[in-house]
Amino acid sequence: MILKSIAFFYLFLLFGLSNVANAQFGFSHEIGAIAGPVAFQSDYGERHDLSTNAGNTGYGIGIIHYMNFSYTAECNCYTPETYFNDHFKLRSELSYNKTELDHFGQWVEGKPSLGKEQLKAMSGTTAVTNIGMQLEFFPLSIRDFTETIGSFGPFISLGGQYSFYNAKAYSTMGPLGTPLTTFPKYLTPTDDRSYGFSTESSSVWSVVSSVGTRYKLSPLSDLMVDLRLQYYFSDWVDGLNPNPDLYKENKANDWNVWFNVGYIYYLQ
Repeated sequence: MILKSIAFFYLFLLFGLSNVANAQFGFSHEIGAIAGPVAFQSDYGERHDLSTNAGNTGYGIGIIHYMNFSYTAECNCYTPETYFNDHFKLRSELSYNKTELDHFGQWVEGKPSLGKEQLKAMSGTTAVTNIGMQLEFFPLSIRDFTETIGSFGPFISLGGQYSFYNAKAYSTMGPLGTPLTTFPKYLTPTDDRSYGFSTESSSVWSVVSSVGTRYKLSPLSDLMVDLRLQYYFSDWVDGLNPNPDLYKENKANDWNVWFNVGYIYYLQ
């Protein structure tokens, strides 16, 4: 039901913005799909640790839509040449990513202890559905790229997304929340939660920035690759948040890095 509501809102927002932008600028449409690995930077494991970064990696998929201001479908022709039309596109997106989370690094390695066994047994998952937009800047001419098969069109982007997340925390030693199964710092209340972990579904705003390039496959299709950083305005997206007043090492909010490969088709 939630996903249907998100999809409906996405289509409604896209339709409304398309009408406004078309009335003001004139533009054409592009649609596409993206997919790739997601490295989730969370409170699981050890920050700046290679095993944590490699181990807490999931996947992401999405559908994307572009407003191309350099070309208008109404007359099948280029729009009046301005710097904005020739260097910017507006990207809207509906995406989904999921990551399995575990503890890695020095705190689970070495001589066995109850604390290390508790961390090894503790796992989590987070699934996030995002809806939002980015403004993409192309330093090279969009018109020149469009007209040249085999050319590259590098870009950078910045935007915002509204994210719906479903986080779960659990242990193979038994229910979390007791000294027998739970590492001590996760038993401390955090924010309005009883513990420093939570199984919950909620929503949060996030900011997104990307760097990437397109490759012109044909007059009406591009291959795209981009590397994205997404920063959430919450530390509960992973379902784990030790009290930041006591545990300074876990004070940063959750974020992820997503490497995308995508295909884009130009609608006429």
